[in-house]
Amino acid sequence: MDRTLLLKLLTLVVLLGCSSASDHLVNVSKLEMFVEELPDMPRIHSYHFLNGVPKSKPLKIGMFKKKWKFHRDLPPTTVYAFGKTKHTATVPGPTIEALHGVDTHVRWQNHLPPNHILPWDPTIPTAITNTTRGIPTVVHLHGGIHAPDSDGSANAWFTSKFNERGPTWSRKTYHYPNNQHPGNLWYHDHAMGLTRVNLLAGLLGSYIIRHPVVEEPLGLPTGEEFDRPLVVFDRSFRTDGSIFMSSMGNNPDIHPQWQPEYFGDAIIVNGKAWPRLTVRRRKYRFRIINASNARFFRFFFSNGLRFTHVASDSAYLDKPVTTNETLVGPSEITDIVVDFSQSKTNVAILSNDANYPYPSGDPVNEANGKVMKFIILPDQEVDTSRIPRRLVEYPVVDLSTATRTRYVAMYEYTSKIDEPTHLYLNAKPFDAPVTETPRVGSTEVWYVINLTEDNHPLHIHLGLLKVLDQTALVELDEFKECMTKKNDPVKCHLKKHARGKKVVVEDHEKGWKNVFKMIPGHVTKIAVRFSYIHTNASYDFDATAEPGYVYHCHVLDHEDNAMMRPLKLIH
Repeated sequence: MDRTLLLKLLTLVVLLGCSSASDHLVNVSKLEMFVEELPDMPRIHSYHFLNGVPKSKPLKIGMFKKKWKFHRDLPPTTVYAFGKTKHTATVPGPTIEALHGVDTHVRWQNHLPPNHILPWDPTIPTAITNTTRGIPTVVHLHGGIHAPDSDGSANAWFTSKFNERGPTWSRKTYHYPNNQHPGNLWYHDHAMGLTRVNLLAGLLGSYIIRHPVVEEPLGLPTGEEFDRPLVVFDRSFRTDGSIFMSSMGNNPDIHPQWQPEYFGDAIIVNGKAWPRLTVRRRKYRFRIINASNARFFRFFFSNGLRFTHVASDSAYLDKPVTTNETLVGPSEITDIVVDFSQSKTNVAILSNDANYPYPSGDPVNEANGKVMKFIILPDQEVDTSRIPRRLVEYPVVDLSTATRTRYVAMYEYTSKIDEPTHLYLNAKPFDAPVTETPRVGSTEVWYVINLTEDNHPLHIHLGLLKVLDQTALVELDEFKECMTKKNDPVKCHLKKHARGKKVVVEDHEKGWKNVFKMIPGHVTKIAVRFSYIHTNASYDFDATAEPGYVYHCHVLDHEDNAMMRPLKLIH
């Protein structure tokens, strides 16, 4: 069959399949906020104790289609959820608790039915074809340091019962050694061209690596009541309760469904829309994960309470940093302590004022400008937790040992009607030959050049990064024109253009991270480390094995089309 005709038929199937449900949208202004109690997701330990010694405990975690209540006044929503069973599966999925040095073995099991609950686009690079009998999924542990065959390669997808498998699929059970520094990670789907819809459907969850020897002396708030993950994302709903995602693309003649960003009207925390939490007048630790497809959050408290940052992404800071607000891009994790004993009121609203798309899009409204409500009990109480003066210090970056300088340019391409059609890194599609081949154990310097109008959170699998500086590009149009023609920062005289205003890197973002927000019209200089940061030792697995790793924009709609490139380590 002619490929063009086939794509048209697939497109018709996609669009017809999504038009059967009513597109009558919920007016979220009619939904009462703060009526749902904040859930704490189920906790699954990947270890057990044998004669007092922690030992690995194999896990089986499935992906299930089920109903989920996001709000008291919404009908149940069909979702895809992680869990040990369909009955116990949740959105977000269970929090996996791991111990440093104790392996986690997970068999991720796909129990999803043949047809997707959300529209997908056959004209972008995707795991679904006209012959795929099932929903492709593959799990990536974001922030994990592990072998390539457990990294959730976009083409290592599989359908229900492993009946169909992608070209780089190789194993049913994933192995996470947990030999890295303690901190916050999260797991989510990573299937080629389907990440945005599979996460939108609910396939995501929190993962914590704990290291009692390192962490207990810090004295930070502990225990399930006072140390809680907050998984935040946005969703829109139809009146029948189903998740709404437009089935019409912004360039329907080119991409019938794909749109450059998804934004929802309701803000969801731990699976509930605008929940509430009653807290005591003491310190709490919140591990906040922005699991949105494209929304940035700039969090602040309505009553002036402050955030004390103790970690960012998967790594502790060397010392606490206190701020009035914090900007968190998609996939970033901010780990904070809030001292409610300092509150002068009995209510604090966690709020958001980040434009969408960020930074130059629409201002927030009443619905997406509120996140959740804290009801603060009136009585003071004894609090034995503390915020130490020092946290965890890791070896400093020694740029004199950097083995390579690389340039990563971000491009957005538009149609004749000036609507985005796709995005590339270094003007290359994902399946172009690999160009980034760092050596195991090395430190490299990357200059990330954002030639678009959006802020792009760049995520590097396996490696950790430190932001060194951000500089505005001058005579930007001239530089863009040259880069569009030559795709060569050196030949286009990057140094001549990278002499604008410097943007100060916030103190709480100066630690080791695995994703960072790349400002439009700027060049961001980062150091990237391909070894353990707590020891500077090389990996205890073969990081050069197939299928390798990737780096990509973590706006999921961009990643899917096709702002992602392979990353292949060498010896």
